[in-house]
Amino acid sequence: MSKPLLSLSSFHRPALTFLTLALSSLPAHAAESARTIAILTPFQQSVATNLMIDSLQAQARGRGWKTTVFDTKGDVGQLASRMEDVISSRVSAIVIVSTDPNQLKNQIMAAKAASIPVFGLDSGYISGMAMNATSDNTAMGKTISTFLFKAMNGKGNLVVLTYRPHPGVLKRTLALDEVLKAYPGIRVVTEQQVEVPGPIENSRKQMENILLANPGKAAITAVWTGWDEPAIGVTQALEAAGRKGVLVTGIDGNSQALDLIQKGSSLKATLKQNFPQMATLVVQQLDRVFRGQAVTATELFAPAILTTRKP
Repeated sequence: MSKPLLSLSSFHRPALTFLTLALSSLPAHAAESARTIAILTPFQQSVATNLMIDSLQAQARGRGWKTTVFDTKGDVGQLASRMEDVISSRVSAIVIVSTDPNQLKNQIMAAKAASIPVFGLDSGYISGMAMNATSDNTAMGKTISTFLFKAMNGKGNLVVLTYRPHPGVLKRTLALDEVLKAYPGIRVVTEQQVEVPGPIENSRKQMENILLANPGKAAITAVWTGWDEPAIGVTQALEAAGRKGVLVTGIDGNSQALDLIQKGSSLKATLKQNFPQMATLVVQQLDRVFRGQAVTATELFAPAILTTRKP
């Protein structure tokens, strides 16, 4: 459960106060080139999130923009507080990464009132934001679910490991729920929420417990996971237990997951997202806004590719 939204604080941290004073002392033409972007996330430990942030920072540096990353290690309440701080420091723009903007409504509206545009990177979009760039999570959820259910021959027992508080993973999971309606022969044994940070270790432990509770050879046919790190943890648990024939899918296309797929493990498929392209979309829209232009669209999608074992 998320912590209550916080009101805009009246204090400044020393470093942020210094940034405010420094920018205010610059001449107009210098301030124009000294764009400052605050990047906020509760999930920088995630492989995909870190990749997006790295790409965003690299592209920003190429344009002469300065970036600062604030990672709250899963604490959304603290993320709201950090966002209030950067609003007070009068940054040029804010980018929230892998974050549900509904948990930052007050802060997003405060940023808008301060004429600071808020962009989403692999987040959702709500009124008050400039835009959000991500994959089409609903389409990905349908694609990977259909692949898995066909591989199950339309029947069997399914385990679901997901994280519905993440806006993208939520859309994938809702798509799973929808596709399931067309496969009455598939029964969901259990749906469990993965703990974040630490999704690989937590998913491995959860799967170990699920295997103990379902010891029969046919007790579990497949495991659907909301992204690759839980799929990796599940695969590790299946290998350690010697459980063969269980199908596993993920979404993201991170290197460890791709290696497991090519090795012929239980992990059979993932959807490889184009995280650098998502960052590019955000940078392009940041540039438009900095130039006084409107964003191209409030939601922009980078393509994802279904990836299975190469023959």
